[in-house]
Amino acid sequence: MTNLTPFHIAFPVDDLAAARAFYGSVLGCPEGRSAESWVDFNLFGHQIVAHYKPPSPVAVDLHRNPVDGFDVPVPHFGVVLEMGQWEALAARLKAAGVKFIIEPYIRFKGQAGEQATMFLLDPAGNALEFKAFADMSTLFAK
Repeated sequence: MTNLTPFHIAFPVDDLAAARAFYGSVLGCPEGRSAESWVDFNLFGHQIVAHYKPPSPVAVDLHRNPVDGFDVPVPHFGVVLEMGQWEALAARLKAAGVKFIIEPYIRFKGQAGEQATMFLLDPAGNALEFKAFADMSTLFAK
């Protein structure tokens, strides 16, 4: 697989202190630059930026699409990890008492693209997915 360049994503949070605690302490993302209204984090080599957005008086419901018998939240973002990293992260999240939308499991078992996956929400309600492939060459397998 070719070396990938880091991606960048900016996303809204309604509490920067809660974002710092979740991304920094729970996920273990080192903090980068910050200002009064945003914080950079290093998510496995990728730059993610939590931008403060005041809470909305209207609750936003995530759309969900059926995938492999589960309701996958849309939108979501995350990282494809090596299997050992994914297993360590799953254990870390479970130990921290994180509530999963979709518990860690193996999706598409025995098929092309078999992968480990898990879904969770950050404190602001942003959906995240972390996945891993035993064979990274099957990342885009059909």
